[in-house]
Amino acid sequence: HCLTVRAVCQREIDCDRGNGYSWKITLLRNYWKSKVKQEWLSGKYSNIHSRNNLPEKCMYPMDVDTWGEILEAELER
Repeated sequence: HCLTVRAVCQREIDCDRGNGYSWKITLLRNYWKSKVKQEWLSGKYSNIHSRNNLPEKCMYPMDVDTWGEILEAELER
């Protein structure tokens, strides 16, 4: 699971590990973020016309750098 999460959230995982978090805590902190981030990066929400069209679990607290990655992916589409 850790390697799968790291494939999507490498910066976040490396930061948490650098701050001394155990693998267990790092996984707990980043598991759902990786799921949501992967959906955004894959373009699942590229053509949403209003907030009402978004599924409930499409949001997760993410930092500015993560949203920057998502917006860069949108610009490349």
